[in-house]
Amino acid sequence: MGSKIAGCRVVVTGMGTVTALGQTVSEFWSGLTAGRSGVAPLSDASFSGSRIRIGASVRDFNHKSRLAHWRRDQTVVLSDRYSWLAAAAADEAIKQCGLELPLTHGARAACIIGSGAGGQITAETACRDRFIDGKKAVHPLLLLRTISSSAAAHIGIELGIKGPTFSICSAGASASHAIGVGRALIRDGFVDVAIVGGSDSMLTYGAILACDALHLLSPEGCFPFSQNRNGTVLAEGAGVLILESQAYATERGAKILAELCGFGMTSNATDMLHSNDASMSATMDAALSDAELGPENIDYINANGTGTVSNDQSETIAIKKVFGRHAKNLAVSSTKSMHGECFGAGGAIEAIACIKAMETDVMPPTIGLAERDPVCDLDYVPNVGRLRKLRHTMSNTFALGGLNAVLVFGPPPSAA
Repeated sequence: MGSKIAGCRVVVTGMGTVTALGQTVSEFWSGLTAGRSGVAPLSDASFSGSRIRIGASVRDFNHKSRLAHWRRDQTVVLSDRYSWLAAAAADEAIKQCGLELPLTHGARAACIIGSGAGGQITAETACRDRFIDGKKAVHPLLLLRTISSSAAAHIGIELGIKGPTFSICSAGASASHAIGVGRALIRDGFVDVAIVGGSDSMLTYGAILACDALHLLSPEGCFPFSQNRNGTVLAEGAGVLILESQAYATERGAKILAELCGFGMTSNATDMLHSNDASMSATMDAALSDAELGPENIDYINANGTGTVSNDQSETIAIKKVFGRHAKNLAVSSTKSMHGECFGAGGAIEAIACIKAMETDVMPPTIGLAERDPVCDLDYVPNVGRLRKLRHTMSNTFALGGLNAVLVFGPPPSAA
């Protein structure tokens, strides 16, 4: 099923996203650069018994109108919300990249959509229907709605993808792992195109109880690297990238947005809950090595930056370990301060932020940063975005379970 392409370069030709800051890449980027917060009170009455009453939800999202033109997979409108978000993001990305649908060479395409929770809303609704409201049966599509591979399958059907199509589940690193695996499939000659990213919609009573039981959530907001931070904010969203081999993209005349230069992944192998700066460092080192870049080549890092005390400190220590003296010249920001913790979608959403930063030479800020934690002593682009010529950017994702993934992006090869 294909042969290895020595030295194959993998590029990004399309992007799509749905977040609390906006339902397109343009809206999302405008929100980031303006330093706007997508965190707001959760109005659903089901949250009334919870200590946590805030989240970053996608408001006024109309899946029926957004996906009304889908023809090959008309059942997508009956699926879970996480699949709707993923489908909408994929639709935007495909339109940007200009691929004709259904894909002419569907067997040479892959679809990998990561998700940490899958159909969380459907699962909780089914439990309420059956055990609280006393309904006699669950929805006939319950299984298809809840499994984490549903989003990838829906997108694959609509686009005519006949190659590898599946999900990856690695908590907050799901989307980054999906992007890295998609790149590997292209570099190893299995496919020419990979639709990759992640989606999660888990603003449910059960999910908030579970996260709060681990003391992960803040009742006030997400303030990474700040002295007063006390947790993260749960969010929903989706992000999708279109990856292609440089040769394939060039042959069909596609506009190349960026190059996916490097990818690294490690596991802590020590603890399910506590961050590990040694593993974080090893992941960044692996991504730089894969990209054949030195630390001094990175201009901006989109940090994992969850707003939890130990994670932010460990990431700061790890960055200083990897980048040495150059750490003081780096700009580092956490866009989670604005769009929240999107769990399995976060890596793709933050990758899009990295690519837009290179495209516009604007670094998005870390908002809510009034007084830094003394241990967190880097340049976190506090509160206001900043102009800077950017050549290479890095996106960090360090997930629950000690599952780590780092992506490195650079300019289109013709501009390198």
